[in-house]
Amino acid sequence: MKTADFYYDLPQELIAQDPLEDRSSSRLLVLDKETGEIQHRHFRDVTEYLRKGDCLVLNNTRVIPARLIGRKEDTGACVEVFLLKRLDKDTWETLVRPGKKLRTGAKVVFGDGLLRAEIIAVLEDGNRHVHFTYDGIFEEVLDKLGEMPLPPYITHKLEDKNRYQTVYAKYDGSAAAPTAGLHFTPGLLQAIEEKGVRIAYVTLHVGLGTFRPVKVEDVTEHKMHSEYYQITEEAAGIINSTRQEGGRVICVGTTSCRTIESAADEHGIVHAGSGNTEIFIYPGYRFRVLDCLITNFHLPESTLIMLVSALAGQERIMNAYRTAVEERYRFFSFGDAMFITNNLVDMS
Repeated sequence: MKTADFYYDLPQELIAQDPLEDRSSSRLLVLDKETGEIQHRHFRDVTEYLRKGDCLVLNNTRVIPARLIGRKEDTGACVEVFLLKRLDKDTWETLVRPGKKLRTGAKVVFGDGLLRAEIIAVLEDGNRHVHFTYDGIFEEVLDKLGEMPLPPYITHKLEDKNRYQTVYAKYDGSAAAPTAGLHFTPGLLQAIEEKGVRIAYVTLHVGLGTFRPVKVEDVTEHKMHSEYYQITEEAAGIINSTRQEGGRVICVGTTSCRTIESAADEHGIVHAGSGNTEIFIYPGYRFRVLDCLITNFHLPESTLIMLVSALAGQERIMNAYRTAVEERYRFFSFGDAMFITNNLVDMS
């Protein structure tokens, strides 16, 4: 299986630069994973495709303002430190730029000394382990100094930080938003629950490794970076009882999908707990728990477009993406959504 099999042409003007004023007004491409049939709706119409007894799985991670701009203590040179993963209370794995200025022992000052950092290790992949010192509470200092880590394809300034958070974001830790969830509003979630759909909240702190390009020609040679996840007893119980009672497990976003698939055994039973996952889902993968998926449109040749192809088939997904381009859907983080479902009925 070649990485090039997952390439598609995308005009630059279709990359969404700003969130819509009404989260639920984005468009929704509905794809039948078994037949390839496509319907065009708006996201608020998603309730029409959900059934009583289904379970919606949401990732309640919260994006932290992970991008820090500071100055090297000895030279005053401007440097960037991007927080990836918390290792302990004051130590993080980070990306740094420029790397040649930040070798082991280098010290960085942020915000006139409000926050200080020392590079304590350089990893094989170029990432750094950084130890921070500060007065007060780290999260409060970070909120003052840090910037929201928008993807590089978004060039517009985000006026409201909360628009890069889901309305149900709860636990700090992500370097990027679980963007499929950005379409939900409190009112839409209430309408979904009133329909008899259960909601299970899981946590996966999204790392940048999820979005790194696949640089190998053979898909199977790509290695994922690990990400921390947690599933409560309550969430595992909701998911498992849904399956036992014949309902569908519908994940919102590839992060929710990867979380429950990582925590499931060979019988499809999801186990509560926490840990790190490096799961890489591509065509040929047998899903243990997931039935349907609500997701955004993904970058060409990315691990995420490979994941959705594992669910609906590479040909159906690539056709759906070509259709989305022709229909002028908005792409990526602030863009429109796709619902990969089954037993699609005519909703026209």
